[in-house]
Amino acid sequence: MHARKRCSIVGFALAILIALGTPGLTEAAGIRIGSKNFTEQLILGELYGQALEARGIKVERKLNMGGTLIAHQALISNEIDMYPEYTGTALVNVVKAEVMTDAQAVYQKVKQYYEQQFKVTWLNQAPMNNTYVLAVPPEMAAKFNLKTLSDLAKVSRQLKIGTGPEWRDRKDGIPGLRAVYGMEFAEHVQFAAPDLRYAALTNKQIDVVNAYATDGQIFQYKLALLDDDKKLWPPYHVAPVIRMQALAENPKAAEALNEVSALLDSATMSALNYRVIGSKEEPKDVARDFLKKKGILK
Repeated sequence: MHARKRCSIVGFALAILIALGTPGLTEAAGIRIGSKNFTEQLILGELYGQALEARGIKVERKLNMGGTLIAHQALISNEIDMYPEYTGTALVNVVKAEVMTDAQAVYQKVKQYYEQQFKVTWLNQAPMNNTYVLAVPPEMAAKFNLKTLSDLAKVSRQLKIGTGPEWRDRKDGIPGLRAVYGMEFAEHVQFAAPDLRYAALTNKQIDVVNAYATDGQIFQYKLALLDDDKKLWPPYHVAPVIRMQALAENPKAAEALNEVSALLDSATMSALNYRVIGSKEEPKDVARDFLKKKGILK
């Protein structure tokens, strides 16, 4: 009897030790979330983090880390488990592949590369596409019936464009617009900061600005975005990039993260960005309010 009892106790203790030491047999291991160092990334980090917490997953935040290469290095060196990345950014800066313009092809290319090289995978990409765009005031779009960059090219010689200084020489800037669309402007005005460009546009000092499709100012000023109908620019859809081991240890994570991504189109992200840069709200509060309205948080 005593021997059997001792065996039972030892077996029970061993089972506990195995459970404690085996990921997935106890509660989820938790996820360390990083982000780059700009407004949209801080919001995305909070959106994903709070959604995970709503599923009972422990989250450690390491947001506002720095640029792409800093965040990427932290991921592959196991300092973080995930961060939001853009397909076009990964294609150019990590995979170092030729520019591609088909969104699904770019996604599959970076996903396969990350899985093979880093044991990191890409979850579902969001509808939002933070790519380069040209934007005009709605009244100008109506005046010239502007919907695409090809439409703009027909009247560009009458218009002034405002961009950052780097656009003068970048092959995907003014030279690219000239080569792909035959676009020439009456004047090219260069601005050191995006806010200065948008201010000049609203003051009618310029007619067109270069922008990112999810800039908060697009929502603020209700600007019209012109479709890149000849595909000068690659897609920049956002998705969680996450260590495959972290996914295995947190089986509820993928569904939670994909649920958030599915809600994010470019107009939605622009509005969320504006709440931080324009209304001066905190990213965590903007994220919480959005997730509550979508029923992800109670």
